[in-house]
Amino acid sequence: MSSSGVSHLFAQLPLGVRLRAGATFANYYPGANREAVGVFEQAVQRGDEACVYLWGGAGTGKTHLLHAACHAAAARGVPLTYLPFSELEQLSLAMLEGLEALPLVVLDDIERIAGDVQWETALFHLYNRLREAGGQLLVAADANPASLALGLPDLRSRLAWGVVLQLHELSDEDKAGALRLQARQRGMELPVEVAGFLLRHCHRDLHALFALLDLLDHASLAAQRKLTVPFVKSVLEAEA
Repeated sequence: MSSSGVSHLFAQLPLGVRLRAGATFANYYPGANREAVGVFEQAVQRGDEACVYLWGGAGTGKTHLLHAACHAAAARGVPLTYLPFSELEQLSLAMLEGLEALPLVVLDDIERIAGDVQWETALFHLYNRLREAGGQLLVAADANPASLALGLPDLRSRLAWGVVLQLHELSDEDKAGALRLQARQRGMELPVEVAGFLLRHCHRDLHALFALLDLLDHASLAAQRKLTVPFVKSVLEAEA
């Protein structure tokens, strides 16, 4: 399918919101989350679970997996929408109307609407309409349904009805593996000792580490240098 053919399948992306082109199931490093990711990917492929709820702390890859699900569904010709509540200022309640007509609705960072009666009520009704229509809802949040500060008990219970999957933070060893996997996706070779150096001397959050890979990619191309500890150290010192 052409890129234009895929793009029309995304029925609704708020202005300025883009899916990560490189976010796929293949380049998500699961670590201790392998079983949860496998269940999630199978649920997306089958489309027979009314609601799949991902939760975990920052940097566990919730958004990556939601984007991967969107790409996988679109590649199969499944119309869908992706709405990130982290961009709540770009969203309106009206955007939830009629979404039950889509086979797949993907909502990210729903903890951002906790305590907002109007948004909670709108999501509750969307859940019911989508379930009745036979569609699938994929949701991500930073806590399990019981721990979300929702004012609407019925919404909390609905979210807990489906498949609830927890994502755990990666160990340092797995973070090094994730870095090396992301580097290979960029066509870079990241030696084990360099990955270890980055984990010891840089911010350990995966978002920050992946952003650092972009910096190192540009620097290595510009200097025509391989990624070694001395070269990486020089790049970091230049950026300090």
